[in-house]
Amino acid sequence: MNTSQRPALSGLLLAAAGAIAFSGKAIIVKLSYTYGVDAVTVIMYRMLFALPFFIAMGLWAERQAIARENPLTRRDVIDIVGLGLVGYYLSSYLDFLGLQYITASLERLILYLNPTLVVLLGWAIYKKPIHPIRMLAMAISYSGVMLVFSHELSFAGADVALGSTLVFGSAVSYAVYLLYSGQLVQRIGSLRLVGWATSVACVCCIAQFVMLRPLSAAVVPVDVLWLGVLNAVACTVAPVLMVMMAIERIGAALAAQTGMIGPMSTIALGVWLLDEPLNAWIGAGTLLVLGGVFIVSKYGSK
Repeated sequence: MNTSQRPALSGLLLAAAGAIAFSGKAIIVKLSYTYGVDAVTVIMYRMLFALPFFIAMGLWAERQAIARENPLTRRDVIDIVGLGLVGYYLSSYLDFLGLQYITASLERLILYLNPTLVVLLGWAIYKKPIHPIRMLAMAISYSGVMLVFSHELSFAGADVALGSTLVFGSAVSYAVYLLYSGQLVQRIGSLRLVGWATSVACVCCIAQFVMLRPLSAAVVPVDVLWLGVLNAVACTVAPVLMVMMAIERIGAALAAQTGMIGPMSTIALGVWLLDEPLNAWIGAGTLLVLGGVFIVSKYGSK
């Protein structure tokens, strides 16, 4: 193999592995719910086990920044806390709540509307014009989600509506984070932002459990603890690092397109581990969502 091709191949593999690992989050959360624990407890353990990794990430990035004489300003700290609350804490909590009511497959399709939501928020807040191709892409993606949503609604009713609304709120919350984090990332660096903003979210999730649940609620089956460790390490910390390394090698656009393997892996894992249905509705909806996201990614600069 040509030496120049190795970074590209490794970048593609890292992007694919990161997407698959991150998509496993919904599967692990659904498995945890089978033990009778709620969203507040599940997300607390996920963030508790992930916190040391993100603190270490933030400290390492901070050390590098100080060596370059680029310390955090007071404004930076305020922005990091705000983005941590909106982009990671609120987004994660709404997502975990929604997974109590809908399948992992539908959850992943709704979250994959994120690129279109960033475009819509940019239009609403900054008056950025939307290219006709993007409008077409958004129409395709939303029709795919509505196809799967309407099919599941006919079987589960109000629970699907509630769960889908919560997960859509999660997607909007994360889109707000992406929209406002652009300038901050350029100023302080992506690894630094992710490390500290996610640490803020971890602390919020732990504090939320302490305030809303008695300490006795922390006593859970040992399988739930192991699922929490797996969720924190394999589906939270590892994907963040893999995707960042992939972006360094192949760029954000190609990494995003490779990441479209995520919904397909979620569906496969859901069928395998959760006995979720696999039918023509889900297949057609997935193709529509991925098609729309691909168009948004391909023509993102237009």
